[in-house]
Amino acid sequence: MTAAEENAKTPTGKVNWVLFNSKTYATILYFLLSLPLGIIYFTVAITGLALSIGLTPLFIGIPMFFGVAKLLNGIVHFEQSMIRQILGLPAAPAAYTGNQQSEAGRNWFMRMVRGFDGGLFIRNLLLVLLRFVTSILFFVITVTVIAIGLGFIALPVVHIILMNEMQLDILENSVFSYFHIDWTYNQQYLLYVGLGIVLYWIALRVVNGLMQIQRRIMYVDEPYQPARQTGPHEEQIQSSVQERYYELPVEKPTQEYMQPAYRGEL
Repeated sequence: MTAAEENAKTPTGKVNWVLFNSKTYATILYFLLSLPLGIIYFTVAITGLALSIGLTPLFIGIPMFFGVAKLLNGIVHFEQSMIRQILGLPAAPAAYTGNQQSEAGRNWFMRMVRGFDGGLFIRNLLLVLLRFVTSILFFVITVTVIAIGLGFIALPVVHIILMNEMQLDILENSVFSYFHIDWTYNQQYLLYVGLGIVLYWIALRVVNGLMQIQRRIMYVDEPYQPARQTGPHEEQIQSSVQERYYELPVEKPTQEYMQPAYRGEL
């Protein structure tokens, strides 16, 4: 299979027609909820690790540590599944574990110990901490760009309400008066609404771009990548193939060619 075919089979999850696509507004809701969720994830991770390390002299600290590792893995899987659901990606293929029957007879503590992966734990912890940072950053960017676009669109309505209720002209000292451009309010309304629509479209594109960044940060595409590791059956096949291409043994010379040559007597 060529690289182009593999890339074609890999789900993209890109959003087209951002103004009328439900994925775009689901992404906005995701980033609005990302701040409280990021704070909860960060608090649970730090509190759980601190308690497990502090209670290590007692027996309860050790199983609590493995429980925190399992919880971090669940948080990462929950975030990945939520991003897949928003982008319309297929569900991740279930990981096959060949020793399920052997692990069934063990108690819960031994299952947690044998199922613990140090590298995976470090990765999940870093992802949760990075999720807390990106939740703040992406929340601020999302709210800012959306507010700018909607602000320009709603400016005519706000101006009319303030003029009728409070006799306050917020467009009195606008850019048009500074450059001595004699435009009516209706002409200014049309300009602000058109500019607001353009800015709102750009804001939606920015939000979708942030979701693609979040998708790569959380390793959402990792289950879709082709496995590069060779299993035991593949190693057996490779070894059998290599045995066929052995070097032919060098034939030993026969005894007649090994007889020493004697000179005749003079």
